[in-house]
Amino acid sequence: MPQRKNDILQGTLALLVLKTLASQSRLHGYAITTHIQQVSADLLRVEEGSLYPALHRMEQSGWIAAEWQTTENNRRARLYKLTRAGQQRLAQEQEKWALLRKGVEKVLRFA
Repeated sequence: MPQRKNDILQGTLALLVLKTLASQSRLHGYAITTHIQQVSADLLRVEEGSLYPALHRMEQSGWIAAEWQTTENNRRARLYKLTRAGQQRLAQEQEKWALLRKGVEKVLRFA
């Protein structure tokens, strides 16, 4: 059975969102999903049903801050930015990802 694209994101969504916000100043939810999809060459897609609860959890944890603003299309949108705590969490998540990647590579090499 082929894996759905979204299955790849289990456990990595916070890392992807924090990294996206670290490379951009302020983004609304749709721009975050578009950035992840484009940078991953369409391999990763983040659905609204996953993104917005994750953004809410990250905001509650103090990793991101959000505020309502009017976009260039004259629409109200909630824009998200990375906080200092979010920068620290991003570093932790990147370290965890690196360790996980090393572990998987070892298993693939020697299994």
